Amino acid sequence: MKRIQYFTLILCTLSLAACNIFKKPSTEKNTEGTMKSNVITDRKWKLVELEGKPVADKINGKEPFILLQKSDSRYSASGGCNGLGGSFTLMDNGRIKFSQGMSTMMACENMEIENGLNKALVAADNYSLSGDDLTLNKARMAPLARFKAVK
Repeated sequence: MKRIQYFTLILCTLSLAACNIFKKPSTEKNTEGTMKSNVITDRKWKLVELEGKPVADKINGKEPFILLQKSDSRYSASGGCNGLGGSFTLMDNGRIKFSQGMSTMMACENMEIENGLNKALVAADNYSLSGDDLTLNKARMAPLARFKAVK
């Protein structure tokens, strides 16, 4: 009887240890042999599409972007006019939650991108990452916003 219990215990331990084998690494090598990051934090992301529409490189003379800081789970962003900021939470399975925080209150000529970005951040509940492309999504609907990593 004890033999069966020991065998079962060993089998369970080996099964649990094997699960760790299939974890994805946080970095991988690309074709040039350099390391490519699979993380979204501590990288500046340029806004390239909002609600399915392309976004210009400069809005009101500024580049629209988002930066997610891992150290304090805070984000800073701009839609081309005001500075936006707040906190974010990353969860398993590519889920993300942004909390609306501070914003400067300047009035600019073109506020549509900024207002759309702010709404997208509040609405987003998940993200997907493909190379240097980051997409913020709501459920399984069309992407709210697309970003490109700034090198």
